[in-house]
Amino acid sequence: MATFFTEPSRTFSEFLLVPGYSTKECMVDNVSLKTPVVKFKKGEKPALEMNIPLVSAVMQAVSDDKMAVALAKEGGIAFIYGSQTIESQAAMVARAKSYKAGFVVSDSNISPESTLNDILALKARTGHSTVAVTTDGTAQGKLVGLVTSRDYRVSRMEGTELVKDFMTPMSELIWAPSGTSLKEANNIIWDNKINQLPIVDSEGRLEYMVFRKDYDSHKENKNELLDEHKRYVVGAGINTRDYKERVPALVEAGVDIMTIDSSEGYSEWQKDTLAWIRETYGDTVKVGAGNVVDAEGFRFLAECGADFVKVGIGGGSICITREQKGIGRGQASAVIEVAKARDEYFKETGIYVPICSDGGIVYDYHMTLALAMGADFIMLGRYFARFDESPTSKVNINGTYMKEYWGEGSARARNWQRYDMGGDAKLSFEEGVDSYVPYAGSLRDNVGLSLKKVKSTMCNCGVLSIPELQEKAKITVISTTSLVEGGAHDVLLKDSATIK
Repeated sequence: MATFFTEPSRTFSEFLLVPGYSTKECMVDNVSLKTPVVKFKKGEKPALEMNIPLVSAVMQAVSDDKMAVALAKEGGIAFIYGSQTIESQAAMVARAKSYKAGFVVSDSNISPESTLNDILALKARTGHSTVAVTTDGTAQGKLVGLVTSRDYRVSRMEGTELVKDFMTPMSELIWAPSGTSLKEANNIIWDNKINQLPIVDSEGRLEYMVFRKDYDSHKENKNELLDEHKRYVVGAGINTRDYKERVPALVEAGVDIMTIDSSEGYSEWQKDTLAWIRETYGDTVKVGAGNVVDAEGFRFLAECGADFVKVGIGGGSICITREQKGIGRGQASAVIEVAKARDEYFKETGIYVPICSDGGIVYDYHMTLALAMGADFIMLGRYFARFDESPTSKVNINGTYMKEYWGEGSARARNWQRYDMGGDAKLSFEEGVDSYVPYAGSLRDNVGLSLKKVKSTMCNCGVLSIPELQEKAKITVISTTSLVEGGAHDVLLKDSATIK
């Protein structure tokens, strides 16, 4: 007879945290969000920890090398998507690992033969007002000038003017040669009262841009996540088909941690993948596995040697696995059961295997609930897809800026490896959609605000760390009526009122 779960499959929106006693020490500045990423033995320190409990999803629309750098600056980890060639993914990892803090590869570039209209279109797409003018319009082309908002006036120009006729030419620019240190570059910027400094190689090709605005933000990045060589920590996704070729390439590129990217992780394919990695590299290569939604799936992957286990099936905003296949579980129910299994496994073996809640986050307070229910960290797709640092295009939809966002199971991504059940190498039917999400600006600003909410809620619960939250949190199921009561009600909001 089939197994029936007597409890309903619940989501984060069906729960609230109940306040606990807050001492005078319970202030936002005193809260630590440090959390383990990989398994460790009782009494030992994990080989890898994060300073914030957030990682970005293994998705084409979310995690590339730019996202990896941006998230590591804030203390988290991006898992660069694996639904691309091995060479391309390894190159992304290598670029992120070789990134020099403060030195930015220009992503706003144009050729001298382009027009003012091209400049305006580029600015609308990237949001950046400084554009490098190179001979071929690429980030590595020979630098011939810069265009900033001071170089043109839209109201007095037609739009057809050529960039070469109104740019600030190279002869009038202050620049620095390849090999200039960040301290030297910042001194040049401050001494000359400029906002940006191009770094140019011996052949005149643009290497990097150093911006005045990044000086302060770099000083403020107290949480940045670095390896022992002061490089940013970078993650990557792998699959259960080409891992024998992909894993060595990623390791060679310098990847810090990997995860098997699969819609369902309780499988022999993941067991074989983990076994090969352990036989080949021992415990020196860190790799997570998943996804699972119950205790049985967690224990299976923990015993197979996973460094962490991802929890969640069908809860993502672009995921339609539950609609298509009728399989999955409410994210809150899944996290609660798997966290209990993790704690039991720890008591039995003395080995703590962190769990990652993947999916189901709609509001910022859901992050705090996921952590309180036992998640060590949270994987987010839609949340990060909204930011400047995601690899998708910013588009104008009916007067509102949006970012493109599509699932790995969509026809657009065609990531059949993620849904591989050992059949033909193709995506038989869609398990994800192609969509848009509201553009939200920079990652730094949004992550900072979200985590302030998390820390504030933790203070309300009377705790100052994630382990303390998991131990002391009081959580209540809510009714549909109390859900309505929790928002604005029985009033006329000024934004919707019309006074005659």
